[in-house]
Amino acid sequence: MKPTSAADLANYRVIADAIATLFFPHAEVVLHDLRTQKVDYIANNISKREIGDDAALEDLLGGEVDERSIGPYEKLNWDGQKIRSVSSVVRDGQGAPIAVLCINLNISLFESAKQALDLFLSSSKLIAQPDALFRDDWQERINTFLHSWLRQRQLGLNLLTREHKRELVEALHAEGAFKGKSAANYVANVLNMGRATVYKHLKEIKEEG
Repeated sequence: MKPTSAADLANYRVIADAIATLFFPHAEVVLHDLRTQKVDYIANNISKREIGDDAALEDLLGGEVDERSIGPYEKLNWDGQKIRSVSSVVRDGQGAPIAVLCINLNISLFESAKQALDLFLSSSKLIAQPDALFRDDWQERINTFLHSWLRQRQLGLNLLTREHKRELVEALHAEGAFKGKSAANYVANVLNMGRATVYKHLKEIKEEG
């Protein structure tokens, strides 16, 4: 077997540093040299392993290794925090595996954030809208119709043309949306139109009718 060269893994050490920097402080990247079965490099050490530790990856050296990447899989760190990992096999010019680059992402913080968001956004404590407050909520009725109209046409508010806006004003008028006292002003603001333009469209609709 060709003797291990420190230089032939240098590029992967640079990649390890780049990944660890991008996801700092949550990601550790470990480079295992399969030829020495030792840890060659560690970027942002969160596992308390050391360079020169046994890699314990003998099964990946010699025999057929089909996988380019292994994972993602989960494991437990020394401090009890959950780690999600993916390992990529590095090969030489002849296709023989020479190293394994392991990315270890500490997901405990993300899990805590998810739990907090799930609790905050839970609908279990919501009550139905009180009739006394929402019986005449023309604003919500306009919002509901508006976004239903946009979804059906696969449009976004920021993508509406002048013709789209006219069509939407016509559709809202047909739904009785302008019975609210300030509805025309509200629609003008939401659609980023001048109030005069909304009133002009409404006048034309009434004249056509």
